Amino acid sequence: MRKMLATSDQENIARALIDARGRKTPLTAYPGAMPQTMAEAYAIQDSAIALDGRRIGGWKVGRIAPELVTRYGGNRLTGPIFADEIVGAAEQPVMPVYADGFAAAEAEVLLCFGEVGTRDYDIDSVKHCIADVRTGIEIASSPFPEINRHGPAVTASDYGNNKGLILGPPIAGWEDADLIRMPVEMTIDGETVGTATMEAMLDGPFGSALFLIRILRARGIAIPPGTWVSAGAITGIHEIRPSQRAEAIFDGKIRVGCSIRSF
Repeated sequence: MRKMLATSDQENIARALIDARGRKTPLTAYPGAMPQTMAEAYAIQDSAIALDGRRIGGWKVGRIAPELVTRYGGNRLTGPIFADEIVGAAEQPVMPVYADGFAAAEAEVLLCFGEVGTRDYDIDSVKHCIADVRTGIEIASSPFPEINRHGPAVTASDYGNNKGLILGPPIAGWEDADLIRMPVEMTIDGETVGTATMEAMLDGPFGSALFLIRILRARGIAIPPGTWVSAGAITGIHEIRPSQRAEAIFDGKIRVGCSIRSF
């Protein structure tokens, strides 16, 4: 994918998206012409990042539905996770969402980049630039309640539908662990809403890291050491409401939880 500079219309969309986020007001309609390609989506996203001005502490990676891969030219999308919205699970976090927009919680494996450099990677060698692997939860939320109903380009244009990340306990011995087959369970208010392993996640969390390196390089975005990768929803995208509590359970013993509140 080649980097595309935002048009004035796309800059206006970016401004409207971050204004809605900043003011915590819902968007009853997408604020302009919906992007039709991932290049258009990332032009809007890049413009929003520049206008926002906050430091990026990580990136979420999501899957593009198989039936849309040919149309959009790939099987994953990404969006920024800002450093001030990354919290530790030990802090018993209460995560804000847009109550009149879209809100969901996702059980994810989190990878932390060390020194990435300029070398080329493949699915095996990319592990060498990973410094840490943790359990976690991504909070997906947008002022636009229909963000996931119009295809991956619309989702990517609004920060990939991200609104925070909870860093859970590390996965000991991850270098040799069989991460792909690790069972994961997601609960909301104590009720199981999804169970799965990472076997259905394309080429797994390290494939997400490889995708991210390639797409950010194509967009001219650096990956400093300490950058987190939220590698993709394992058990699904579970919609959630303020006052509810989400908890992800990895390998039957590692627990990561958070409570949800409205802005």
